[in-house]
Amino acid sequence: MKIAILGAGMVGRAMALDLAANYSVTSFDVSQANLDTLKKRNAAIQTVQADLQQYSRYAEWLQPFDLVVTAVPGFMGFKTLQTVIECGKNIADISFFPENSLDLDALAKEKGVTVITDVGVAPGMSNFILGHYDQQMKVSSFECYVGGLPKYRKKPFEYKAPFSPVDVIEEYVRPARLKENGHIVVKPALSEPELMEFAGVGTLEAFNTDGLRSLLFTMPHIPTLKEKTLRYPGHIELISALKAAGFFSETPITFGDTQVSPLQFTSKILFKEWKLGETEEELTVMQVAVEGTKDGKAQRVQYDMLDRYDPDTQISSMSRTTGYTCDAAANLILKGMFTKKGVFPPELVGSEAGCFEFVMNYLKNRGVVWNGINTF
Repeated sequence: MKIAILGAGMVGRAMALDLAANYSVTSFDVSQANLDTLKKRNAAIQTVQADLQQYSRYAEWLQPFDLVVTAVPGFMGFKTLQTVIECGKNIADISFFPENSLDLDALAKEKGVTVITDVGVAPGMSNFILGHYDQQMKVSSFECYVGGLPKYRKKPFEYKAPFSPVDVIEEYVRPARLKENGHIVVKPALSEPELMEFAGVGTLEAFNTDGLRSLLFTMPHIPTLKEKTLRYPGHIELISALKAAGFFSETPITFGDTQVSPLQFTSKILFKEWKLGETEEELTVMQVAVEGTKDGKAQRVQYDMLDRYDPDTQISSMSRTTGYTCDAAANLILKGMFTKKGVFPPELVGSEAGCFEFVMNYLKNRGVVWNGINTF
């Protein structure tokens, strides 16, 4: 079977290398440097330099493929997904975009395609876990804490991004939607900070971000839903100061004869500060807790994951935990384990028999281990 991967950045590259072990893979990217790096790792992977914003060419490019994996920047994500659906291709989508992917459900059904979207680590694995246990108990509460961090802390930010700073800043700007007492509430990003201890990492600070996405709509029966981002202590204060000073504003300002938005300027500066080196050690830490009742008895399930940069494969933790989850979803489609037509976030896939176990085993076989604890 043939797979097209749109995007050959750090995550897209990791997915291509993984999937190429069992499938014929072709990677598309505007950056020849990205494609050359991938080709050096596996010469069998076909590469195509292409401006993926040329949506009119997708039908031509994608015609030979059985499945498409989308791994483009967030600002392109929705339009890319829509165009691939219009081409009649099954899709595993990892692009984190602000629009609601469920708006494309009718189109996917019309085209007769299967789309698993938001299928990374969070959203992604957190959704798989909730979807699975929503079938096992009457869920009353879901909490997710997640962060990608550099191993070595460097002032002032003590942070590195495996993807575009613009996408990270979006998390700091976009209001966070949560579910409390059965109602969707909106709170500022970076709000409600709390310090938490994580084994193998130490003290981290957690804050509200808008990461629940589809869960707000697919799980209306659950009264409490919360997701928080994790950073090293002190990060919130620094980012809040930049935010308050207007560095994240999209309103252009005039500088001499030039107009530039503070966000563009800030992103340019932070790209250097936050750029994760190709072999720089980093880690991903995550905790998911689901509470409820079963047969009238209280239940609590907690999954913890701590993953680190793999020096043998030189693949970052964020690429592994994010990309391999998407690869597992691609395999669910290709192996005929999930065949429903339409757009499905991972919670709707995890609720299907066998799918959750397949994803967990797929990750475990690649060294990404989720430790689950059941409290009855």
